[in-house]
Amino acid sequence: MKQKLSQAIIVEGKYDKIRLSNIFDTIIVTTEGFGIFNDKSKQKYIKKLADSCGVIILTDSDGAGFVIRNFVRNICAGGKIYNAYIPDISGKEKRKTAPSKENKLGVEGIDDDIIRKSIENLSLSKEQPRIGDISMGDLFELGIIGGDNSSFLRKELTKEIDLPEHISSKALLEIINLMFSLEELRQIIANL
Repeated sequence: MKQKLSQAIIVEGKYDKIRLSNIFDTIIVTTEGFGIFNDKSKQKYIKKLADSCGVIILTDSDGAGFVIRNFVRNICAGGKIYNAYIPDISGKEKRKTAPSKENKLGVEGIDDDIIRKSIENLSLSKEQPRIGDISMGDLFELGIIGGDNSSFLRKELTKEIDLPEHISSKALLEIINLMFSLEELRQIIANL
């Protein structure tokens, strides 16, 4: 049974849209990859959706996906924007003859349960409840940012909590505060 959402979902391509249409009952808009950069009418449409019902941005976890995600976030500034992330999973989509340049599955190749979980992890109200009160200073103290070994530790942390490795420090902080207390984060880091 499809899950009904009141927010629209923004994805990169038509195969992502087809995939999500089997999971969710909502408006699903494609960016046509980098085509969104020059499509002013689609930009206005996405902005209108962000201002009215809100948009969930669900792009691939490769470098191109993050470029598209950031562009969509910028055009939707001031609107209701929710960022859903899929974890880095190596492989190739069934319809493709070769894996992507970064050897990661895109949205179309991810298991339905993982996609559902990425949406369920969002708090779909404008005021997202925070579990933790973690700051950038805490991330620095824990060695996740700003240290000699921080990029390795951040990569291990994102792998452990099923987030893409390309996630920015600011986005990582936002998600960590929705998922963990400072003590829980300390324990996760200690176990790495």
